[in-house]
Formats: sequence, C-alpha cells, structure tokens
Amino acid sequence: MTRRPRLISTAAAGAMAVLLLAGCGGGGDGGSKDNDKIAGADTGGSASASPSASASPATGRPELEMPSDLSYTFDWPKTGDKDKDAVLTDSEQSIKAVDLAIVHQNALDKGYLYYYEGEAAAGTQKFIQNYVDHKAGITGAYRFYAPEVAVAKDGSASLSYCEDQGKAYVKYLTTNKVKKTKVTAKSYVVYHTSLKKNGKGVWVVQKIVSQSGSAECQP
Repeated sequence: MTRRPRLISTAAAGAMAVLLLAGCGGGGDGGSKDNDKIAGADTGGSASASPSASASPATGRPELEMPSDLSYTFDWPKTGDKDKDAVLTDSEQSIKAVDLAIVHQNALDKGYLYYYEGEAAAGTQKFIQNYVDHKAGITGAYRFYAPEVAVAKDGSASLSYCEDQGKAYVKYLTTNKVKKTKVTAKSYVVYHTSLKKNGKGVWVVQKIVSQSGSAECQP
C-alpha cells in the first residue's frame, strides 16, 4: 500500500521494491531518500492522532477512521464484474489501512494486517516501521487511477494501478513540520499487486511491487 508521500516508496520496503511510497510530492525514488525524507514514502498516512481501527460488528472488517488532513481519490470505476469490483474495493481499504498504521505509529496495526499476508505483510511492516523510527507521518491528498484488474478461477487476482503523490507530503511529528517537495516524474508511482481471496471472502494482498517515475502513470 506503499501508500499514499512516504519515506519508503505503495505502499512496504523489502517485498515491494518501491512499494508504498517513494517521497511525497516527488522527491525520492523507491528506495533511499535524502536527509529530509524518510526512506520509503509513497502511500499516505497521517501523523495526526486518530482512534485505532476497530472491527465492524456487521462485517468483521476494520473500521478505518482516517484523519481530516488526509484525502483520497480513487479514479477506478466499477467494472460490473462482482469479483473484480470486490478486488478494487478491498484494495482501497488496504491502501488506507497502511496509512492509518503510519498515523497510529504502529507497525503491527491490526487494520492493515487484515488486508496483507505473507511477503506483502512483512514488507509493509518494515515500511511502516521506517516512519515510526523517524517519528514521521503523512499528510495531504492522494489520487489513484488507471486500474487494471484480473481475477483467476483459482481465487487469485492481480491489480496494477497508478498513484499521484504530487500533493502528499511527509510530516515530522516532533516538530509538526511538513516537508513539501516539488512535483517531478517520481511523484507518479505504478503498483503491481497479487491478491488471494481468503476464507473470510476478503481479497488480501500477498505481493506488491512499485516503481516511481513510471512513464505509464505520467499525466
């Protein structure tokens, strides 16, 4: 999900190349960042306080109460296919869940662990921990677009999509300073995810890879 300006870059560091976040607003690549950025910031979460994600009694899914300084636009309309639309819906939630873990400064936040398993969960944990270690959060606006989703008969799926981080930024919690960066080609990130429907009927992310500066995501 490293998702939504990030120190890391979707998002999760190890398993997701640039994965969730590369440098809000465009200053970094999928890996290391300059001294003003945290390694791996491509997905969005916010540093402001927010209640922990709680399980919804109706669905069992976590309720993601996002802070007011984070906004999301998902330009991926319904396909009309039940399974494909479910992949898109769960993927929206998985992106927000990673950001909320950054807001909570908790690399083991239950919200994102509901949507990530295996390699993707391990990489995302490292990605979030990078923000925690730097006492950094995220703020601003994220836009996701150009989705390409495919569902196989064996209960697996793939989803590729673009992210515009041009208006998303890293926020340092100890100083409340927002590090704004210029919009560059690296502000546009492409993600490739592999998902599997679990026993609860949830499309969980198992693998995720991202690349900042993707030509296919340029406006």
